[in-house]
Amino acid sequence: MIPTHEDLTTEFKSDADGLRDSTLIETVVGLANTKGGTLFVGVEDDGRITGINERHRDSIGVVALIANRTVPPVSVRAEIISAENKDVLRIDVPMSRTVVASSDGKMLRRRLKQDGSPENIPMFPFEINERLSELGAYDLSSQVIPDASVSDFDDEERNRVRNIIRIRKGDASLIDLDDEELDKALGFSRESNGHVLPTITGMLLIGKAESIRKFIPTAKAVFQVIEGTEIRVNEEYCLPLIALFSILEMHMKAWNPQREMEYGLLRMPIPEFSEMAFREGLVNAFAHRDYTILQSVRVVVEDDGLTISSPGGFIEGVNLENLLTVEPHGRNPMLADAFKRIGLAERTGRGIDRIYEGSIVFGRPLPDYSESTTRNVKLFIQRAKPDLQFVKMIADEENRIGRSLSINSLMILSALRTNRRLSLEELCSIIHININRVRPNVENLVECGLIEAVGSGKSRSYMLSAKVYRQSGNIVGYVLQSDIDTIRAEELIIKLAKEQGGCVRRDDVINLLHVNPGQAYRLLKKLAEKGLLELNGKGRFSRYCLCEDGHNTK
Repeated sequence: MIPTHEDLTTEFKSDADGLRDSTLIETVVGLANTKGGTLFVGVEDDGRITGINERHRDSIGVVALIANRTVPPVSVRAEIISAENKDVLRIDVPMSRTVVASSDGKMLRRRLKQDGSPENIPMFPFEINERLSELGAYDLSSQVIPDASVSDFDDEERNRVRNIIRIRKGDASLIDLDDEELDKALGFSRESNGHVLPTITGMLLIGKAESIRKFIPTAKAVFQVIEGTEIRVNEEYCLPLIALFSILEMHMKAWNPQREMEYGLLRMPIPEFSEMAFREGLVNAFAHRDYTILQSVRVVVEDDGLTISSPGGFIEGVNLENLLTVEPHGRNPMLADAFKRIGLAERTGRGIDRIYEGSIVFGRPLPDYSESTTRNVKLFIQRAKPDLQFVKMIADEENRIGRSLSINSLMILSALRTNRRLSLEELCSIIHININRVRPNVENLVECGLIEAVGSGKSRSYMLSAKVYRQSGNIVGYVLQSDIDTIRAEELIIKLAKEQGGCVRRDDVINLLHVNPGQAYRLLKKLAEKGLLELNGKGRFSRYCLCEDGHNTK
């Protein structure tokens, strides 16, 4: 019940000399202002259990103390637990949906030190808005700039907005509005104390360059090209965002070579990096970045791929596991809404789908967000050769049905292209999509003839269909995959047993054939029934050994 060490959400406090109430309250405040967590009173920093002081045996009194000494009151759960014949007070602290302070005015948060141990540190005034923004409780982009005026707007940039609306098929009702009406409709300005003032959104999109540098000095971007260890391009900009997007897209074209693929009588251009994915990644980086952090959005083209990094971690509720399924919400709602209405961003708020689609339709590895941290979101798109046969398969199917395939279907096809053969549960684990969403997509792809099922019941798995393998000229690959449940599987298991001195375990079969434990068990049982293998041992010590003329060789 007690972890072995502290981390960001686990804290140990010694009570041998009597834990001070102020220390207890400050620890609770730090946990509530971060991710919540559990406080164990009566445990030393090194994990030794020394027990609680008599005055902390009243768990109800501790709950009341914390509620009375925090603003707004933090509602915790507390209980006495026993470990190593000593009593420990366990306090579960929820993550607060606002910023919490102690009754004497201390605002604290937790962070990890270089050695991985946690500490409480002060929360400074500028971090309050940052925290509220992460929680979706504060929209910095909607705030007015008191010292600015509408004269800080650039008329040419406003005209650029109108042109983008026409070109990108944005909200057509905006085009005929006069300047003042357009600014109010898009949230570029709003009235405050009897004056019309620019908002952060307005300054970012149509502000003069010198005004942006003055009022929002964090709104910078860097474009770099690095070949080996040599920096070929290193440009920094602080410009209105639509003008900035145009410059960055122009830079990217120069470093994004294309190849052509014949498709019927047409030639299909295939860029090194999907232009659609780059555009959506760029919009996401600026729409959801934290403008309180003095860092730049970085676009870096390197030998191994393209990276777009944005200051500020994922907003609360968004993580690597639910990127494709979480309800769309962002750090700067007004700015994101302006992007959608102008036509720069996906109107459904699912720009992340377009980023993934941009890699999948060319048969390339999926976009990678794994290097993101609590202070930075990093999108990496690997430089890789396209799978031309896979590209044709996707294009043929989309032409047949007269629309684009759903992102879930594309993710399933991509996973099967990479992993060859997967069960329904394995598919869900790889693509991080709920089984209730995956199952109907799998059934639809089976009906379309793009994938096929192998086996039945719990051993049922899926692979790309014979038609797909035939079109790619890899019928041998299809036979290898589809024949695993029959003669070839048995031959491979027997061969493996011979190579391993006469015996094979269930885990060996799982690794060899990429099947689930149930499939491996049934294959081994079938070989035993044929008299080719014999079971020795039980449980995790069991193994199947080769037989000669029906007799065990071991």
